[in-house]
Amino acid sequence: MRLPALLTCALLLLPAPGPAVAAGEGAQACPETLDFSFRRLGSAEGVRLCDAFRGKLLLVVNTASRCGYTYQYAGLEQLYARYRERGLVVAGFPSNDFGGQEPGSEEQISEFCRSTYDVKFPMFEKTRAAPGRSHPFYDRLAAGGHGHPQWNFHKYLLDREGRVVASWRSGVEPTDPRIVAEIERLL
Repeated sequence: MRLPALLTCALLLLPAPGPAVAAGEGAQACPETLDFSFRRLGSAEGVRLCDAFRGKLLLVVNTASRCGYTYQYAGLEQLYARYRERGLVVAGFPSNDFGGQEPGSEEQISEFCRSTYDVKFPMFEKTRAAPGRSHPFYDRLAAGGHGHPQWNFHKYLLDREGRVVASWRSGVEPTDPRIVAEIERLL
């Protein structure tokens, strides 16, 4: 008996059978804070945060190119360069929520970050971060008393299990001793 072509193609796309893995045996559940997918900035490439950052220390920042805090890109890149080999990832999420300070296209934002601050840390699609209209990712980050960003360059630090362990408002520099000490403690 021949299977219809569409069914045959669908069966070819199924993963090969393998040994079942019981919960807790080699398979880590995705932390709720990382159970999201975003596109890389200016790209069609999607990234599932859980796949990319599970087991890493993660500093999430809502960014803007025309903000009084835009210079913090340099400090964020400095942190990333200093600690990435030890497991820190800085992840930028441009947002136009605060003062309309990120009005450009994703391609413009990407070019600005690269040419002005030589940003190499991962940047993702424009994302709503403001309270009351935020993306569910920011709702998860804000839960547990850490609050939503009130302006651009709010920073959340997630430990290797995906738990938000600290957050800092915009005026706290990325290289502030409090942030550096927390990163050092968790690495």
